[in-house]
Amino acid sequence: MKIEGHSHTELCPHGSGDSLEDMVKKAIQMGFTDYCVTEHAPLPHGFVAKFGGVEDDWQTASLAYEQVESYFNLVDQVQAKYQDQIKLHVGFEVDYVEGFEAEIRQFLDTYGPRTDQNILSVHYLRGADGLIYGVDYSPEELKMGFTNLEDQPHAFYQRYLRVIKQAISTDLGDYQPQRLGHLTLMRKYQDYFALPQDYNEQEWRLIKNILILLKDQGRQLDFNLAGMYKEYCNDFYPGARIAKLAKELGVSMVYGSDAHSIKEVGHGYHLYEAFK
Repeated sequence: MKIEGHSHTELCPHGSGDSLEDMVKKAIQMGFTDYCVTEHAPLPHGFVAKFGGVEDDWQTASLAYEQVESYFNLVDQVQAKYQDQIKLHVGFEVDYVEGFEAEIRQFLDTYGPRTDQNILSVHYLRGADGLIYGVDYSPEELKMGFTNLEDQPHAFYQRYLRVIKQAISTDLGDYQPQRLGHLTLMRKYQDYFALPQDYNEQEWRLIKNILILLKDQGRQLDFNLAGMYKEYCNDFYPGARIAKLAKELGVSMVYGSDAHSIKEVGHGYHLYEAFK
């Protein structure tokens, strides 16, 4: 099997607009046997009232609730057309946002029965004034929410990792996502801010605890190549040392290009092959 485990569609408001059908056709050409469509689930109701970042961030972050049925219909149509050439899996990339656990669980209870692949990710943290800010929207928003980022980068790393641990420790019901998305997304702007390349003892402890939890829960880790092609990241998520540790601990890793365009489908698959 050759699996593309993390991808998006033309419905994603921050995507390229490239069609799911054309992305799937490229995956077939590249020899993928399975293709997981994991569009961004709608953000929780009430999120905007707690948000302190750039308006365009939340406006382009995810599907709207009224698009969910269109999303399922889109995947069904493409699957029907290419079912003899590739197996499509449908699900969501679900954002874990502190304080919205009940609504996230309700969403999964409602739509989980219609999915078979879901990813749990953290794109947002509480920062300045207790408001929510995006970790990966822009360097400017990141600095706005975490004003001490450059002086205390390890505090930011630890904050992100603690929320990741909280996310996978939270009971999100019978349909909780089986895969943790881009564990080290907090490093997307590492070259912009000259963030530390290594983790300190506290961070390694958190990382190991997260990996052990994933292993004990029978969940998977997203081996995500998107960061490798981002201007200020230039590394995959979770990076070589964490991927090696995950392999040593027996954590299952699933390749994901996190494709939002045709050209990104299959990006860096050879790096994943090296860790299999």
